[in-house]
Amino acid sequence: QVQLVESGGGLVQAGDSLRLSCAASERTLTMGWFRQAPGKEREFVAGIRWSGDSTYYSDSVKGRFTISRDNAKNTVYLQMNNLKPEDTAVYYCGAKAGEISRLVYGYNYWGQGTQVTVSS
Repeated sequence: QVQLVESGGGLVQAGDSLRLSCAASERTLTMGWFRQAPGKEREFVAGIRWSGDSTYYSDSVKGRFTISRDNAKNTVYLQMNNLKPEDTAVYYCGAKAGEISRLVYGYNYWGQGTQVTVSS
């Protein structure tokens, strides 16, 4: 059973930055960051291939967020810059074998989530 633990969320102001971390119990997995705002479905934010040589972003965060990984630490990061109030959500990391997927059901393992709140 793969275990994922997110950290790094918090309350910030619009324009600020945060870096989320997701520590995994296994390294050779493709990882994705998703978010879920109150009353909305979980949505894809960014993904990174197990090898780190491929990334993918949703249009809403492209140019502001950067996903990266340190396989020596089994950790994936989401650097979030120029945060906006609409980025407010619980952020989850998911893990899967194979290629990056934008689909929630494509991921087999999930963390418990970390809250990000952006005030205007």
